[in-house]
Amino acid sequence: MKRSLIVITCFLSALTFHLSAQNKPIKSTKSATGSSASISNGKVVYTQHCLSCHMADGGGVPNMNPPLVKTSYVLGDKKRIIKVVLNGFAQNVDIDGESYSNNMPPQNFLKDQEIADVLTYVRSSFGNKATAVKLAEVKAVRSNNKK
Repeated sequence: MKRSLIVITCFLSALTFHLSAQNKPIKSTKSATGSSASISNGKVVYTQHCLSCHMADGGGVPNMNPPLVKTSYVLGDKKRIIKVVLNGFAQNVDIDGESYSNNMPPQNFLKDQEIADVLTYVRSSFGNKATAVKLAEVKAVRSNNKK
């Protein structure tokens, strides 16, 4: 009985801490790679739509899903990575000398701001230090998008 009370107390303490941490307001300061609000929103989109293939650490799955850690696709041309999100990949892709075979479905159902946020998150996380992806850049690529 005493042990059960201790376990329940620990659980409730952890739950209270977790819930209070979630309710903290997002600061609107800017980092070198983008606003903290954009990065925070991008993390939510990443968790919902990208994490299952690219993993929590952005490491991907060898020979299946490419890593998002310091690769030319992530750190390079913003237009190219925006097109990857919009169009996906339906064939093997070679990234920095490694081949990946798992198809990536298009994520074109995401709103332009969600794409800008998730790409800003990816380009500033996992050890990456690239500039933010702006809403206007996503809008321009989507309007001119050709697979």
